[in-house]
Amino acid sequence: MAQTPTQAPITTGTSRRSIPTWAVVLTACAGQFLVVLDVSVVNTALPSMRSDLGLSALGLQWVVNAYSIAFAGFMLLGGRAGDLFGRKRMFLVGLALFTAASLAGGLAQESWQLLAARAVQGLGAAVLAPSTLTLLTSAVPEGPARIRAIGTWTAVGAGGGAAGGLVGGLLTDLLSWRWVLLINVPVGVLVLVAAVFWLSESRGGERRRLDLPGAVLVTAGLATLAYGIVQTEVEGWTAPATLVPLAAGLLLIAVFLLVEARTKTPLMPLGLFKVRSVAAANAVMMVCGAASFAMWFFMTVYAQNVLGYSAIEAGLALVPSSLTVMLGSKLAPRLMRVIGAKNVTILGILIAASGYGLQQATIAPDGGYLSSILFPGILMMLGAGLAMTPLASLATSGAAPSEAGLVSGLINTSRTMGGALGLSILSTIAAAHSGGGSDPAALTDGYAAAFRTSGLILLGGVVLVLLWMPSERGPKVPAARKSA
Repeated sequence: MAQTPTQAPITTGTSRRSIPTWAVVLTACAGQFLVVLDVSVVNTALPSMRSDLGLSALGLQWVVNAYSIAFAGFMLLGGRAGDLFGRKRMFLVGLALFTAASLAGGLAQESWQLLAARAVQGLGAAVLAPSTLTLLTSAVPEGPARIRAIGTWTAVGAGGGAAGGLVGGLLTDLLSWRWVLLINVPVGVLVLVAAVFWLSESRGGERRRLDLPGAVLVTAGLATLAYGIVQTEVEGWTAPATLVPLAAGLLLIAVFLLVEARTKTPLMPLGLFKVRSVAAANAVMMVCGAASFAMWFFMTVYAQNVLGYSAIEAGLALVPSSLTVMLGSKLAPRLMRVIGAKNVTILGILIAASGYGLQQATIAPDGGYLSSILFPGILMMLGAGLAMTPLASLATSGAAPSEAGLVSGLINTSRTMGGALGLSILSTIAAAHSGGGSDPAALTDGYAAAFRTSGLILLGGVVLVLLWMPSERGPKVPAARKSA
């Protein structure tokens, strides 16, 4: 955990008391760990879910995407709700909803029940996640201490995504796939209790109505767009079943942007993107999310479907990568002081891209652990850890107090939205290159194409950083009422 001051007074509208900074950091990071863990924890359990509930191949992908899309689509709403109604309150509401949905998913008897529970889990995560970063940045003064705290938050979040394979494999093999969801119940209750006693309430602005139409439009647009991308796998790019949802998704997103430009209380004030650091950091975070999120999915299915690993073996195989991403996240603040946030971002993305290049070059139907999983995974995740900490810092530093939750929600949204759409696109590419085959050689060809495309996506992210990201921190993020 990052070294932070022993005590940090948190002055809020409803509570004025000093609480240990480590307690705030611990509670916030625990909440972030849970919601990020559940993005990937189901990967190793997918084969068991398929056989138990009769899920189709498309249904398996939506076990992942139902969570991710609801998470990304409602996160801006969650961030704004925290600003208006209280960050601690939204932390508790989101965690309670997440925990209850985890219980429902673990007890599901039909595939639709599981998918519905995963979507509600994503909604709870969207309410909870923005408050984790906002509570943390409120507790730690801006400067080196806050950067270290953000590094800890990033490391824990990255570790949650990375640990998903191991946790899911252990629970699936030793107990049942249901426990990858049920385990959230006792852990969620413990974090709820800690939050009640260790967090102080805060809010960033006057009470205003929430932009529910905006939240519905962006979530529906993302879901419809992702569905259209997935349809290309079975229908092709020119079929009406593909073109209609793609067009509808783009239309919904366009309407969302139009609504945000005209409403007095926008969910996503478009003026935020006039600040180059905010706009560039979110764009690059979306690119990194598209590549790194899919990595866990494809590494897991490659280990199980091609190399014949069991669920627990696939999870254990990714432990070094899990540790490496946390190492990168903790190294990033130190490097930022030496070479700057922009250069650390570029360095991290280039290291990750080299890992994807090595992965697509060494992946094989009879690949060995060292060459086809360990070394590429270490490079991919070391780079991801190095890049995401400076991006989170650039996107949130200088934010006006009334916009802190919104900006925190925005960077989380960018990462998760990129991950959801990236998985849909890369799964389609993998299916196209496998030619519909299910034998190890065909699957390997498809996975190699996905890794190769991920590397190219990351190189595009480097171009974005070089051309768009300012070298120094930009001006303070304007308040929503000035940027609507």
